[in-house]
Amino acid sequence: MAEHVGQATGRRKTSVARVRLLPGSGRLTVNGRELGEYFRRESLILELLSPLVQTQTRERFDVVAHCHGGGKHGQAGALKLGIARALMAADPALQPTLRRNGFVSRDPRMKERKKYGRPGARKRFQFSKR
Repeated sequence: MAEHVGQATGRRKTSVARVRLLPGSGRLTVNGRELGEYFRRESLILELLSPLVQTQTRERFDVVAHCHGGGKHGQAGALKLGIARALMAADPALQPTLRRNGFVSRDPRMKERKKYGRPGARKRFQFSKR
C-alpha cells in the first residue's frame, strides 16, 4: 500500500471519521466498501465530496476512511471535515480555499440532553388545570 500524504480526523454529532489521503486517481473507500455502496444517498455523497471538488483535487488523491458512531448523515459530515483537514495537511496552500467555503469549521451542534421530569429535552407533559 502506498504511503499516505495526509491524515486527519473529522467529527460531527457523535460520529468520528479517520481519513487518509493517498496519491491516486480519485477512489474513495469507507469502512472497506466503495463510497456509493456505503452512502447510498446522492446528497450525502455530494456533500462529503465538496472539499475535493472545490479544491479541484478529486482526481489527485485516493481517500481511505473509517467511520463509526452516529448515523449516515453525521458520518458524512465527519468525513467532509476529515477530508478537508487531510487536504490541508497534504497541501497547506489549499487552506484559504477550504476556509472560505466553510470546510475547516467543526459543526458544534449536539443533541441536547433529556431533563428529569420531562419526556424529552424541552417537551413537557400535557398541562391540566383541573
